[in-house]
Amino acid sequence: MVKKQQPIEMITPPNMLRVKIGGRIGPIDEQAIGRAEKALEDMKEVFAEWLESEVDKLEAAAKRVQSEGLNGEAGLGLFARAHDLRGMGTTYNFPIITRMAASLSKLIETEEKRRIASAKLAIAHTEAIRAALRQDIRDEHNPVGRALAEELETQVLEMVAEFEDQPARAAG
Repeated sequence: MVKKQQPIEMITPPNMLRVKIGGRIGPIDEQAIGRAEKALEDMKEVFAEWLESEVDKLEAAAKRVQSEGLNGEAGLGLFARAHDLRGMGTTYNFPIITRMAASLSKLIETEEKRRIASAKLAIAHTEAIRAALRQDIRDEHNPVGRALAEELETQVLEMVAEFEDQPARAAG
């Protein structure tokens, strides 16, 4: 006995975005874009102050790590500051700070990593971020900034590789 195949029915859901915007996007308002760009330009000094404040907070957290170590609240506080800077650096026109803060975040992102991470390497990240801000090193087009970021990332990758290899050694 051969079963009859049921016909397949294709259902295409309606494009709700098209319905909500009326099927097309209107013309781009070049004047509005110009005003927004000018507003961002006017805020450059404010961005610099905000970034300076965030780096100050990172350094305060690093000082606490120097006295208490990476375990516990001190390490968690440093991670929180690094995580914040990772998101802000590029916004404030310092993508090299985003890169260095991302490296620091990767180094100390979990309690397990903070237990084996080098506090000296974490502090080196903090000092590199401060140096980038002080020397106005904004991106990897600066050879010193690029070399520093690459070295920090290399050391973090080596540490993370050791960390990831530990369970394999313990099981073997």
